[in-house]
Amino acid sequence: MSRKRLAILSGCLIAFLLIVDQIIKIWVKTHFFLGEDVAVFGNWFHIHFIENEGMAFGISFGEQIGKFLLTFFRVVVVGFIIWYLVRHIRKGEGSVASVVTLSLVIAGALGNIIDCLFYGLVFSESTVAAVATAFPADGGYAPFLFGRVVDMFYFPLFPIPESFPVFGGSYFFPAIFNFADSCVTVGVVLVIIFSKRIFGSSEPAGSDAA
Repeated sequence: MSRKRLAILSGCLIAFLLIVDQIIKIWVKTHFFLGEDVAVFGNWFHIHFIENEGMAFGISFGEQIGKFLLTFFRVVVVGFIIWYLVRHIRKGEGSVASVVTLSLVIAGALGNIIDCLFYGLVFSESTVAAVATAFPADGGYAPFLFGRVVDMFYFPLFPIPESFPVFGGSYFFPAIFNFADSCVTVGVVLVIIFSKRIFGSSEPAGSDAA
């Protein structure tokens, strides 16, 4: 595939995934109380609205300084990956597989960065008694860089017996995550599994002409 088509593929995929991620988050943020849980498919799949200050899957990282450093680190990392992807395509090293894989990671990272950068400015506080509103008259709940990431997907697949060491009494997959987390996870797993196939022998890129 030509460099031009690979660039278009990447741009369209990142834009599409970002739009899906933000639609889901904004809908949950403006329709659910904090901590509200709705069973979608029995006890196997729930929409459970939480917000986290830190990393993917609700992992926390320090207080305010930790939050700032984590957001800054995310911006730097995704900036590097975007630079690498652009360079990868321009040098004619890109394949559909490598471009799609990197675009998944970029879209997922950007999705959560948007929450951190702007959600505190755009939305009011979500609480157990109040659903958030957009552009509240008295301002948002946090300054720039200090917004919280919206998580909602919960798959308590099956309980782990109490007798099981360390994890007993919890569920097999207790994490609550979002669409952006899924994009990053899938992209990273594909890189790990198919790194040689994706980056080892790229398709020869055609001319810039379509």
